[in-house]
Amino acid sequence: MSRSAEGSDETTIDDLYEQLETLAETVDDPHERTEVRRTMRLADRLSHNGMVNRVITEFTGKDKAEAFVGSVVIGMPLLVEDGVLEIGEFLATTPAFFVVNLALAAALVVGILYVADFREVQIHNPYFGVVPRRPVWVLGIAFTTATAMMTLWGRVTWDEPWVNLCQVSVIFTAMAIGGSLGDILPGED
Repeated sequence: MSRSAEGSDETTIDDLYEQLETLAETVDDPHERTEVRRTMRLADRLSHNGMVNRVITEFTGKDKAEAFVGSVVIGMPLLVEDGVLEIGEFLATTPAFFVVNLALAAALVVGILYVADFREVQIHNPYFGVVPRRPVWVLGIAFTTATAMMTLWGRVTWDEPWVNLCQVSVIFTAMAIGGSLGDILPGED
């Protein structure tokens, strides 16, 4: 038997197809061969419906785009609210709360991605051997999107950089949540 049939943790749908093709070649009875082909079609339909490969292991360009869209969808309504600017001004006067806000954003992203059990997300090839790539990218995309949109829409002018950074951090927190949900909910091909 091949490596995949021996119980490897890295078994893929392609390994299943390979096994079924081998089985189809070895069976003599036409009825059995028909059953194997039906099973192959069923596996193909399940893999396209997202029923197979429910474990998320990679962070692709598609995932980055989904994180961006999730960030925008959640953050857009907040961009027009003046309360966001007031909260940012408050955070600017209380730097400890600013740090707590950033930590909250990171904790929420990690919680949604790895703890909330929406989908099974595995950590592969972390930065420096310990920092998972997915939350780094989701947080980076959310921060970049929040900064760009708040600047583009004139919500921050950067004449008071510290206050403006704190205001961006409020939108960033919401966008980070949206980005993590946008990344994992649509699924992965």
